[in-house]
Amino acid sequence: MLGRLTISNYALIDSVELTFGDGLTIITGETGSGKSIMLGALSLLTGVRADVKSLSESGRKAVVEAEFRNVSPEVAAALRRLDIECVSDEVILRREILPSGRSRAFVNDTPVTLPALSEIAGMLIDIHTQHSNILLSQPQMQLSLVDSFAGDAEILEDYRTTYAEFVTLRARVRKMKNKLDEERQNREFVAFQLEQLDKVNPKRGELAVVEREYDLLSDAEENGERLSGAYRLLDVGEGSAVAMVEEAMSLLDGIDIDEPVEGEPTVTERLHTVAVELRDIAETVGDWAERVHSDPSRLARLSSRMNLLYETIKRFRVADEEALVELHDELRERLGMIDGGDDSLDALEKRGRHLAQELKVKASRLSEARRKGAALLSDEILEAAMPLGLPNLRFEARLEEGKLGHDGQESVEFYCSFNRNRELQPLSKIASGGELARIMLALKSVMARAENLPTVIFDEIDTGVSGEIADRMGGMMKDMGGSMQVMAVTHLPQVAAKGRAHFKVFKTDSGDKTVTGVRCLSETERERELAAMMSGSDINRAALQNARALLKSGK
Repeated sequence: MLGRLTISNYALIDSVELTFGDGLTIITGETGSGKSIMLGALSLLTGVRADVKSLSESGRKAVVEAEFRNVSPEVAAALRRLDIECVSDEVILRREILPSGRSRAFVNDTPVTLPALSEIAGMLIDIHTQHSNILLSQPQMQLSLVDSFAGDAEILEDYRTTYAEFVTLRARVRKMKNKLDEERQNREFVAFQLEQLDKVNPKRGELAVVEREYDLLSDAEENGERLSGAYRLLDVGEGSAVAMVEEAMSLLDGIDIDEPVEGEPTVTERLHTVAVELRDIAETVGDWAERVHSDPSRLARLSSRMNLLYETIKRFRVADEEALVELHDELRERLGMIDGGDDSLDALEKRGRHLAQELKVKASRLSEARRKGAALLSDEILEAAMPLGLPNLRFEARLEEGKLGHDGQESVEFYCSFNRNRELQPLSKIASGGELARIMLALKSVMARAENLPTVIFDEIDTGVSGEIADRMGGMMKDMGGSMQVMAVTHLPQVAAKGRAHFKVFKTDSGDKTVTGVRCLSETERERELAAMMSGSDINRAALQNARALLKSGK
């Protein structure tokens, strides 16, 4: 539950710190006193957009902080998943609006993103405004409520996973068909290009080898003499490099001149490595010395191959030989896909048909659960709402089957009638504000019994009712407070009298500015507040007596 709320530098609120208990808490105040400001500040913790205009003083930041106690294991699990420290059953949410307009969010002093803050806050607090009554008329909201009573979360998640896979696969099939159609139109050109490159048959690294050999053969006589000379120095006769290294190895054999260093080779071992490397170099130079000799036909073939590669690179407008080889491979793959694409497409379409059948089965399971949930929801709302001045209420959550979509194959619409002689009609077309409020309160009451709801705040849910109905609505909120924390912003004394605690929001002038304050009322102050709510500013003895009677009845 919400144990402590601190607000500073937000709109007309300079600084307030409030402590709340369990049960039903009442919040009252004159119109324009700042009740909506208080709820707006609290809404920041649910992730709503922050506005720099809400700063009371533009030069310092606004801070809203709420401490929740006795949080559920589900909240603790969510914190662990988000790598947020949770060492007790308390959670502290904080939102800061900086003078620059940026905002920061924290959970247990750990910086978090707004989606993470919203996720945690959604498990801790439910702020119900008059706008929520309007949402009750929207099909998506109605479907969500039916799902809550159907208890179909796992079935729905399983269906959505399959549906997402089906949609992705369908997009792949469509893309492949378009690609194949486009490629088939270009098949002749692709085949012609591939045929030309097949004739050239470029290979990676070939051009560099051809260029090197061509350069050597272009001046074969001089290059041959130089190679032969180098070969003689390396590995021919007693004075060659290889011979001298081997002689040095022989002379050092048996002489220990090394300081032993673990992992390091000895001088003899190093000389052996040099000798092996020199022999390899000598063999390479010797091979080239034998190959380099005047051969006009070989030189002509090299020149022809080199020019062909140059011309092909230029004709296909690629950067170099590497790109030419890549283009050759790509054209081969494209032609293979064009000629064999139907097989891949058939496999995807077969998988799509299988997924479609699987999706229909899962949609049917979801529909069955929803039918049961809709019937249960209808019965529960009737039972809870009829005592709220709706004795002739008939209510039905109807499922309308349609195309398979992200949420299943049906939509939901609430139908009701408030009079005996009227047919059931969509709730959005016939319900007044007061009737919507009563149905919403009945719904929240039912959900409070069925689920572990977080702290619920009702913002003038009793608008449009009075008298005995207001008293019954207050009684329902009080009953809800027996199993959860409930806060109610109200203008009705019948509702206010039911609260375990009562806070008043008020405005005062402080110097050159007006500020909003909040305080918890004592028993005497509650009597005067209820008397004022009944009789206005002229609080007489009769009003006070009525207020005492209301408070006594509320207890």
